[in-house]
Amino acid sequence: MNILKSKISLLLLAAVGVFVASCGKDPEKTGWEYAPNMYNSRAYEAMTQWRKNDVNPHGMNMREPVPGTIARVDHPTDFENWDGTTIHDLMIYDTNKDSLEWDSEHLINPIPWSEEVEDQGKVLYERNCMHCHGAKGHGDGKVAAIYKGVPDYSSDALKNVSMGHIFHVITHGKGRMWPHASQVKPEERWKIAHYIQRLQLGN
Repeated sequence: MNILKSKISLLLLAAVGVFVASCGKDPEKTGWEYAPNMYNSRAYEAMTQWRKNDVNPHGMNMREPVPGTIARVDHPTDFENWDGTTIHDLMIYDTNKDSLEWDSEHLINPIPWSEEVEDQGKVLYERNCMHCHGAKGHGDGKVAAIYKGVPDYSSDALKNVSMGHIFHVITHGKGRMWPHASQVKPEERWKIAHYIQRLQLGN
């Protein structure tokens, strides 16, 4: 019995010793860790810099932009229209998610209407919007059957909204609709807006 008690005491003493030894004064040292890979991921993560990256320049995890990269907010907004003319509109990128009312009143579609533009807008609509909003814009797309709350463009609430409103919602989203700026280029959004105006009439 005494031998058993001695062994237990020795084990407890060893455990306390290990615990004390693992608690150092240096805050940078974590002491002894069991399975350290569970605490410190060995992957290089772009937004962290907990260890030097020997692959990238200067030991960084986040790569520097390619020389000549232009920030999106400063990207030139000139683009070629369907008839070869150049369209310029500084307001294409210069909006934010809280500017719906202002955009609705002030953003003007820089692409003139034509049957060809509207047809292009229809193709873009069918590619990017129809799965939720439906073929005729009645909010009855296949996704809408599960993802409730998709509005009808010809409803009283939406049949008179401006193309600036439509452009803003495609860009920044609204309600349950997510932003589509990363999927749909500005000129494509304006073409979609032309087609949605037809759907607002219930056609």
